[in-house]
Amino acid sequence: MQTQAVGSLKRLEEFSLADLESVWLILAGRSVIDWRRLNLEDDEDVRVFLGSQGFLPGDELDRARLEELKDTAIDYLRRQFQFPIPRAIQRATVAELLLVASAKGHRQLCGCTILKAMHIIHHVEARELLFSLAMSDQDLFRLIEERVYRLVGHMLAAGLPITEFVGGRKRRDSIYTKLLSKADAHSSAVYDKLRFRIVTRTRDDILPVLLFLSQHLFPFNYVVPGESINTIFPFRSYCSDKPHLAGLVDRAQGNVADDLVAGDNKFSADSYRIIHFVVDLPVRVPDEVLLAAPENLRSLGPVVFGLCEFQMVDAGTEEANERGDAAHAKYKERQRDAVMSRLKLGIDRKAPRSSRGTAPSKSRPGKSKGPKSSRGDE
Repeated sequence: MQTQAVGSLKRLEEFSLADLESVWLILAGRSVIDWRRLNLEDDEDVRVFLGSQGFLPGDELDRARLEELKDTAIDYLRRQFQFPIPRAIQRATVAELLLVASAKGHRQLCGCTILKAMHIIHHVEARELLFSLAMSDQDLFRLIEERVYRLVGHMLAAGLPITEFVGGRKRRDSIYTKLLSKADAHSSAVYDKLRFRIVTRTRDDILPVLLFLSQHLFPFNYVVPGESINTIFPFRSYCSDKPHLAGLVDRAQGNVADDLVAGDNKFSADSYRIIHFVVDLPVRVPDEVLLAAPENLRSLGPVVFGLCEFQMVDAGTEEANERGDAAHAKYKERQRDAVMSRLKLGIDRKAPRSSRGTAPSKSRPGKSKGPKSSRGDE
């Protein structure tokens, strides 16, 4: 496989099975823990995957951290489940383990199991590290914004098919209004305090841009499960209409279907269309901040995570969204009316009816009831 230049997009006809599964997991809001295998093809795929996690494969300390995560995962699996692990797998590097998990046979199953445990352990320990650092939410947001703006700026300079990019932090008044409009009026229920919106030239540009972002900015495995909205792509039908993707979709894991994934935002109009997902985006902590952490936590590595929301839409759909009842101004009016009614009357009387009726299609069974949004500024 040829190395993909940082400034280029893969065309749809160049997608690999791993690429297709990555974008499907993001659109459907699934968990990588339910996967049976990876589908990385070679060392370059491994390098890109590790880079998306925030690790520098050539950095000695990062390699040591990855090996520590692997050893911790193996110890956990043996201790809790008496999970048998062949000596060759135990001795494999993490880079080798990623390729093993993409192969076949018993070792492949073993490699996948270890990687799933590593995924959880890394996230838990990175969260512990973040809570112990002398960093405010605003400091974390700044690190995330720097990483996002740097990459998107590079994409725009390279002429990639993006017509609009908007990023920012949610204003306090918007947070207050959003929480007052929700049954669960708790500040931890706001996932979009930091949010980014990308508009592509055409609908066919969305998946290549999404894949590029997952390879260079946020790893697909740290998209928050159950928090995705996709009211644009009936995915199986879309792939079936494109010969190359049609040859991949039947091989993909995760029961790829046409079901659109609708949000539960009662103020959005039925005609509103968007792709929305929440990611725990990895960023590297500055050396001076990490050195100030308690000594026993410095070994947890330089990577921490911060929640942020991404929205994607194509220019044609964006234009349609701003017409009629789906327009943002109408959405805000419905939300404000409901909040004012709740503040004055409580819940004993009906709030003003929104235009939202039946969702565009049924969301999948077992869908999370957690916080969702489908607008850029709520």
